[in-house]
Amino acid sequence: MIKHPNHHFQQVASIDNSNSKKRNIILFVGMNGKEICEELLSYSYTGLSLPSFTKALFWLKNQVLSGAELPIAIISDFALPDGNVFSFHYEIKLNTQFNSIPFIVLAKNRSRKDKIKALKTGIDDFYVNDLSAKRIHDRIHFLNRFKKLSANLEPKQEVSLSYFLPVFKIPIFKRLFDIFISLFALIVLSPLYLLIAILIKLESSGPVLYVSIRAGTGYNIFRFYKFRTMRLNAENELDQILHLNQYHRKEGDSSFIKIERDPRVTRFGRILRSTSLDELPQFINVLLGDMSLVGNRPLPLYEAERLTKDQFAKRFLAPAGITGLWQISKRGKAKMSENDRMNLDMAYAEKSSFLYDIEIIFKTVPVLFHRESV
Repeated sequence: MIKHPNHHFQQVASIDNSNSKKRNIILFVGMNGKEICEELLSYSYTGLSLPSFTKALFWLKNQVLSGAELPIAIISDFALPDGNVFSFHYEIKLNTQFNSIPFIVLAKNRSRKDKIKALKTGIDDFYVNDLSAKRIHDRIHFLNRFKKLSANLEPKQEVSLSYFLPVFKIPIFKRLFDIFISLFALIVLSPLYLLIAILIKLESSGPVLYVSIRAGTGYNIFRFYKFRTMRLNAENELDQILHLNQYHRKEGDSSFIKIERDPRVTRFGRILRSTSLDELPQFINVLLGDMSLVGNRPLPLYEAERLTKDQFAKRFLAPAGITGLWQISKRGKAKMSENDRMNLDMAYAEKSSFLYDIEIIFKTVPVLFHRESV
């Protein structure tokens, strides 16, 4: 059994005493921890549930003072009796001895704004749907590896998820081909770029280009360019239309988001999307070296952070690209599952070569004339 310095704390999950010394502690903070702690027992964890972050902080500090074991992860409800999870996390960050502990929030039915705020403040994971014990176990395993690696780096050195993957370098011939084609396209198509920009400005206020932060090869982060096809501040409306996600799963969050007949798209934006003309600014990304002409699509960070398990992270071993295997295989087909797309991405990573890229480019041309439902 875990020894607590204060008798007000109770361990709510049943523990196998004969093996308790070999089990890592999971600290759950909130009112809904008993069931989760019990489910995690099957993954060799000891579950400890405390109702408030004040008691949790007191227990954590006493563990440090007594030289006892700290939890391998902290899992918290969003709403707590003595404040919300942001106050709790702020207190955790003040103590450097707790910074290496993964901090996961279960916030069922909270908004996407809350999730973005949480990730910006340094909370490691924020889930708005039910989560299985296996998923929690996988994430704890990954986050602990990541945090241990971060601690071993120089203080001023930035840590990236790319440290977990072999370094991928675009072959020189492929890179030269990318530079030539992207530069040629930017020069030859410049009048078309200008026309599209004028039509976007005439239809709606806002910038011509949509710029988002994406994760590409090896989880490297870069600014990703497209022509804007939605009305201004459309990202604030995402929570209301997630039920239209093509990859929606009943059992929980999907790793990918693609909205069918997205109501936020403007009339001219639908034309740009159905003809793929909205993708033209990505030749800038190719010229800069962020992307290649052919590869797996770079993902928004909220999608990329969900694909950290070994069997899916393989897709980041390939270059990020404008077109790729899943585009030519499934474009315009509504019944593409999340696993279909991930398998295609991983298949390209395994088979990637310059000749294969040329084949994909030739197959992309007829696909462009297939009108996609937007």
